[in-house]
Amino acid sequence: MDRPVISFLTDFGPESAPAICRGVILSIARDAQIIDISHSVPKFAILDGAYLLWSAVPWLPVGIHIAVVDPGVGSDRLPIGIRAARGDTLVGPDNGLLMPAAAVLGGAVEARVLENRELILPQTGATFHGRDVFAPVAAHLARGRTFDEVGPPIPLESLVQLRFPSPAISEGALEATVAFVDSFGNLRLFATPADLTAALGELASGSTITVEFLGASSGTRAEAATLARTFADRPVGSLLLYTDSSGLLAISVNQGSAARRTGAETGRLVRLHSARP
Repeated sequence: MDRPVISFLTDFGPESAPAICRGVILSIARDAQIIDISHSVPKFAILDGAYLLWSAVPWLPVGIHIAVVDPGVGSDRLPIGIRAARGDTLVGPDNGLLMPAAAVLGGAVEARVLENRELILPQTGATFHGRDVFAPVAAHLARGRTFDEVGPPIPLESLVQLRFPSPAISEGALEATVAFVDSFGNLRLFATPADLTAALGELASGSTITVEFLGASSGTRAEAATLARTFADRPVGSLLLYTDSSGLLAISVNQGSAARRTGAETGRLVRLHSARP
């Protein structure tokens, strides 16, 4: 049999917590292949974590995906597992974090509360469920324990939902939310090229689009961006609009940071239209 795959995403940062969780996994499932998606999710940022998990899991082998961005750890929020139609299992808190990933994997088909004491650590604290609950459950599943062993079923409709903000399309304008700011300072948007076409019509590469950053305390900021296939299609320092590797629209500065230049961050509303600023 192939070695089981466990992916791992958290907001734990560079300290020892991810290594501790990996140690728990490997103590139970020594053959597991652990893929670290990211441990640099901004602290407590469930939407950021959901976006990163959603963008990664389609490219991973069918396996078990642990995600922990869990500001409600130790509260009455439930620890859950979700089975997706593709055959994957997602493990994490019931705060919406897992839901977009389940959807992109074909949809959630079953959910259970992680309550089987045989599958979690003997002593469970209130503040580190990544170590005490999610890592050991994932490891036992990787070793062959069945999903119905993790705990009782829970109705899918009772799970906390998290849906990405939809773009607003009108004639001549597209409004979209910044989904994520990556380490290069690129602004990923919750909108697709098809949304842009629906709003502005067919546009050739090299077209000028005005980008307005809305909702800041300092007021609206507008800049001209060029529609481009890739960064190097524009001179260094140019603001450009392109399609990112997940099929979403994104704003970039060639060899620079669009986030630093514009002051935009996750959750900022952006309006795209064809009139010059």
